[in-house]
Amino acid sequence: MALNSMDERSTPLPHIDVSISTPSQATAKPTEHLDQPNAQEQFINRELSQLEFNRRVLAQAEDPDTPPLERLRFLCIFSSNLDEFYEIRVAGLKEQIKLHANAIGPDGLDAAKVFALVNPTVHELVAHQYRLFNQVLIPELARHEIRFLRRPQWTAQQAAWIKAYFFRELMPVLTPIGLDTAHPFPRVLNKSLNFAVELEGKDAFGRNSGAAIVQAPRALPRVIRLPAEIADCEYGFVFLSSILHAHVGELFAGMNVRGCYQFRVTRNSELFVDEEETKNLRETLQGELPQRNFGDAVRLEVADNCSGEMTTFLQHQFGLAEADVFSVNGPVNLVRLLQVPDWVDRPALKYPPFRPGLPKELVTQPDMFRAISNGDILLHHPYQSFSPVVEFIQQAAQDPQVVAIKQTVYRAGHDSALLQALINAARSGKEVSVIVELLARFDEETNINWAAQLEEVGAHVVYGVVGYKAHAKMALVVRREAGQLKRYVHLGTGNYHTRTTKLYTDFGLLTCNEAVASDVASIFIELTGLGHPSKLVHLWQSPFTLHQQLIDAIRREEQHAKAGRKALIIAKMNALLEPEIIQALYQASCAGVRIELIVRGACALRPGIPHLSENIRVRSVIGRFLEHTRIFYFYNDKAEDVRLSSADWMDRNFFRRIEVCFPVLDRRLKTRIMLEGLQPYLKDNREAWEMAADGSYRRKRHRGRAYSAQSKLLAALA
Repeated sequence: MALNSMDERSTPLPHIDVSISTPSQATAKPTEHLDQPNAQEQFINRELSQLEFNRRVLAQAEDPDTPPLERLRFLCIFSSNLDEFYEIRVAGLKEQIKLHANAIGPDGLDAAKVFALVNPTVHELVAHQYRLFNQVLIPELARHEIRFLRRPQWTAQQAAWIKAYFFRELMPVLTPIGLDTAHPFPRVLNKSLNFAVELEGKDAFGRNSGAAIVQAPRALPRVIRLPAEIADCEYGFVFLSSILHAHVGELFAGMNVRGCYQFRVTRNSELFVDEEETKNLRETLQGELPQRNFGDAVRLEVADNCSGEMTTFLQHQFGLAEADVFSVNGPVNLVRLLQVPDWVDRPALKYPPFRPGLPKELVTQPDMFRAISNGDILLHHPYQSFSPVVEFIQQAAQDPQVVAIKQTVYRAGHDSALLQALINAARSGKEVSVIVELLARFDEETNINWAAQLEEVGAHVVYGVVGYKAHAKMALVVRREAGQLKRYVHLGTGNYHTRTTKLYTDFGLLTCNEAVASDVASIFIELTGLGHPSKLVHLWQSPFTLHQQLIDAIRREEQHAKAGRKALIIAKMNALLEPEIIQALYQASCAGVRIELIVRGACALRPGIPHLSENIRVRSVIGRFLEHTRIFYFYNDKAEDVRLSSADWMDRNFFRRIEVCFPVLDRRLKTRIMLEGLQPYLKDNREAWEMAADGSYRRKRHRGRAYSAQSKLLAALA
């Protein structure tokens, strides 16, 4: 069936060809096999699996079929991912090691053993990243008249312009700090660009410390574009580090600069807030946020020309071991090159632009409430626009018949038209309740600002539930129609963030199904009030029912397989780590259930092991868009249950977060999800990676015609 025929209501549910042989129960051993003690045979370590995901991201930068500027973008994304990996995951490992916490994970490893495996892997990946940058990407971009000009390459005219730029734009804002008893080593911000300078001679006061630190303010650009008339190419860029290296002597008049070396330190960025002890979470968090920049150091990056003496000095200043030091051949902050593809106006060197489409229901009916009343509406981002969701809230804010709006906010961005609509609704006298998750990692400050603005206009702002992050994506609008109140709902797999909806794949459902709306209303009451959880009709909810309901659904497939009936599970998510779910999948596999898993990131399950997981296949798709949808499909003896969720299959999502998993009840939309969200990814032979039992991945190489799920969906929906 062609993707462009998905809107036909009469379409039967499609057959999904998963292209693997039918499982055999004859070869399956009893499920007692799962109780054997060797955990490493059954579970892959989370951190190592996360690094394998980053390896796949780096492979996109290496792929010559990826447009050149997008290759640079993937290289920067790899750096950004690695930053967060160190700020959170490695920082957590180091904290456990420091506290002598010897807790053993499901994989049978403690923190010290995990770190011993992680560290050499990261060193290998980073070395490969810089080889790729220097030996492949820089020459490739240069062939397209996009050059990063190093100091030995500067012409006299370029050098003169750069010198003038230094005195005009850099020197006035730089503060060199000579190191002596009156000037101790400065506090270095997390992930900031800094320079260690080795000096000879005495200054005006007779001091001769031999060393100084220069910190580059974050407001300064890390890459500067030269005027086209002197660049000798269409786009000529100079690194800030190169400019400062060339003129650092101007900051130390009369002294001899023996060496100038860039460095960057990564710090533990986890916030430690005791929610039960604090009286005002927002005020406490506001006080804690600045300390994130000065947590314990976990990684030091230095230029590879840094002297051994200076490297050792920096290492000791930050209390790091030699293994924590990364010597790199190039800028220590490659992530700041992420702006370059946006600055370069060369469409041929990027992914082709596209305009998100709209479901035909909204093309013919712009009134959101009438359109939803005519039937459930499914939105598939980014192929279809997020604007209907914004329009849904904006129309609700302006509609005199709307009496109340309730919404969760996990990530929304600095400039959110959707949250501005909620502010306008509150100003107009509507009952507005917003669950703002203040502890959304790295979005805390943004969410605090929105919470303050909402409170100022009289909205009810709740910061979730102590000990549980509010991660569910829900909006509820109550409207008076024909003398009665009617409820409209939006449920999604992704955040209410207009920027990420252009980059992440997600599904959103707009419905006025009363049973679904009643479930959503009950969850909002739980979040804002007190009391026991309500019994829900359609929604599965963390931390109460989702975990057990999923296990029950897996076991139901297991029972069907044992009874000789067809049994199939297909699940798409960002991460699969929770041990009980994995054990249930192993048991289902042993019973003969065919299991297809599409897991973008970390996966602790080992596929393809005889007598354990031989009927399980795991694949990861890495492409233009970040795969973010959570789809759970159970054949269920021909009923073919399809659910969407905000939750991955991780401990935190099941037990420490408030999540929802909702069914797709409209048969037409169920077909769409199977044809758009599952089938293309099982067929992908261009951007898919197959996982092996040892946790490694092999890229699917097409035999004959290439098939890219994301490209097919762009062609069909945008």
